[in-house]
Amino acid sequence: MPFDAADLAELIALCRAEIDRHGERLSSLDRAIGDGDHGANMRRGLEAVYREREAIAALPLPAALERIGFVLVMSIGGAAGPLYGTLMMELGRGLPPDADVAEFAATLARAVEAVARRGRSGPGDKTLLDVLYPVQAEVAGRAEPARIAECAQSAARATEMMLARRGRASYLGARSVGHEDPGASSCALLTATICQYLKEHAAP
Repeated sequence: MPFDAADLAELIALCRAEIDRHGERLSSLDRAIGDGDHGANMRRGLEAVYREREAIAALPLPAALERIGFVLVMSIGGAAGPLYGTLMMELGRGLPPDADVAEFAATLARAVEAVARRGRSGPGDKTLLDVLYPVQAEVAGRAEPARIAECAQSAARATEMMLARRGRASYLGARSVGHEDPGASSCALLTATICQYLKEHAAP
């Protein structure tokens, strides 16, 4: 679908609302295996982006994505800020103007790898990467937005039975099993929100 400033501004507002709606649950998930502030941190980050939404939306899409990443790095605490910030900044820096689906998928793959390097994590470590990797694969396979959203939500739920190997949750060892990763959960919420918007605004 063609993507303009109004679309980006609306998506920012929708993502902010979704994180705000689920903030308490995200913090509850984080209290079980972390320091309990993921919901508050994500709310702060999305609120900061929302405050700049008009200026961000006026930028060309690559520059807008990079700016969103910078704002997230500066406003989200803990590990999530640098990871989400890296994802968005790498997307912005690598996305060609007027990118097609294949170019977006290739840029997303590079951005996800940048997140992995930043977090020194990989698949199965019980992080947001356990959502990003399968989502990237679905995008590369040109799946419909509804399928990508379903994949993201399923991948987040699957982290419940994983053993945490990175971050504060890794200190719990086997006790980290049985709890959904809060970063994976917030990543799935944002992915589903974006996909729902794309589905509703797809060309007939």
